[in-house]
Amino acid sequence: MRLSDRIQSVRASSTVAFNTKATEMKRSGVDVIAMTAGEPDFQPPEHVFDAARDAIDKGITKYTPAEGSMDLRQAICAKHERENGWTAEPNQVIVGTGGKQVLYNAIQAMIDPGDEVILIAPYWVSYPAQVEIAGGVVVSVEARAEDGFVPDPAAVEAAFTNKTRVLIVNSPSNPTGAVYPPEVMRTFAEMARKHGVWLITDDLYEHLIYEGEFTAMQPLYPEGTLTVHGASKGYALTGWRIGWGVGPQPLIKAMTRLQGQVTSGANALAQHATVAALNEVEKTAAFQAMTREAYMERRAILVEGLNALGLPTAMPHGAFYAMADLTSIDPDEGKAALRLLEEAHVAVVPGTDFAAPGFARFSYATSTENVRTALDRIGKLLG
Repeated sequence: MRLSDRIQSVRASSTVAFNTKATEMKRSGVDVIAMTAGEPDFQPPEHVFDAARDAIDKGITKYTPAEGSMDLRQAICAKHERENGWTAEPNQVIVGTGGKQVLYNAIQAMIDPGDEVILIAPYWVSYPAQVEIAGGVVVSVEARAEDGFVPDPAAVEAAFTNKTRVLIVNSPSNPTGAVYPPEVMRTFAEMARKHGVWLITDDLYEHLIYEGEFTAMQPLYPEGTLTVHGASKGYALTGWRIGWGVGPQPLIKAMTRLQGQVTSGANALAQHATVAALNEVEKTAAFQAMTREAYMERRAILVEGLNALGLPTAMPHGAFYAMADLTSIDPDEGKAALRLLEEAHVAVVPGTDFAAPGFARFSYATSTENVRTALDRIGKLLG
């Protein structure tokens, strides 16, 4: 009995690996501060809980269409028209079990073996894994720390070949927190149109921007753009597993055909609750303002503290991550992260799978007290 070559080539997520190790240490009685997972530490707003209870009371417990309930797809269309200035129809929307599934569906629908996908590094660990599962080839373009991890458009342009099929853009960025300026985003849309390739824009952190502004890509290149979004980050609904994609109808139809053979529709109760998160605008906006203020406070403490400890860290403009240079602890970022975990009891994610050698990602989606304690422990480790 053997496993497929394809599945054996899939790497485990380093985020999951370090988070798992931190959890095991906690279970054994070690007081570990976990700054690994990309998960808000806030509970969802109360009106979303109310909607979930309402779904139970109304018996909304059956299968939904594979592409998602009509109510949710209409709410998604209204959200993007209201906040991003472009109009979509429900048949241009697919709801999946988290943004990750939507991205997987898209990659499977867009590329054949040997096709190239351009990624901007540092990048989220699942991008290259999903491309490789589909038989694609990753073409990586580096964004430098000294530039605030904002990529040089000329370097991205130089990465296009006659095999390029997709460009993936993520702003605000996981893992760097970079927010790309509007002129850079417009240039990316122009590149994708010029080369006739798909553009995937990962907008999960749209509502977590502290400096700069969010740029919606769909209006810039509607015929070739897939927007991937979801309820996990800005709405604190991670475990509810609701993501969505909005794009050209033929692409959405193909993605729905695939999803119908894999998972079918997402959780019906969670879909109903997400409608409330999108439609009850004032309540959700107040929640998002509260979380942004908390993240900004933690961000300032963390970044200033890391730099004061001699760990160079660029100030992120969005999301809830900071990338710190750990080469003064160990030139190997994996060994440096392991030292932080085993000696300082602070769990972070090494930059290896992000294509960020020498760096580690710190998530400040944790309490201000935890951020301060983590800095104190790291300071003691560094002497």
